[in-house]
Amino acid sequence: MDNQKFINKCKQLVAEYANKHLDKTDNVSIDQSNVYVVWSAKTLQNNKALLSTTLFDGMYYELTFNGDKKELYFDAYKKFENIKFDIE
Repeated sequence: MDNQKFINKCKQLVAEYANKHLDKTDNVSIDQSNVYVVWSAKTLQNNKALLSTTLFDGMYYELTFNGDKKELYFDAYKKFENIKFDIE
């Protein structure tokens, strides 16, 4: 799978997942234009990307394509804290 096809598929899956898990009473939905890539890499036939959305829900998503098995793995994470440490 080429990199752009992978990224497009990731954005589609993240938008679908987010919409499925949003509170329906909020009357909010997103599309692929609300999904952005934080980081991505391609090594040989494999791809990995970290994505997030414009929603203020603290979620981020890790998608990995295994080119040997033609499988795409989807992980959804919730950010709980951001702690600063001063290092001297």
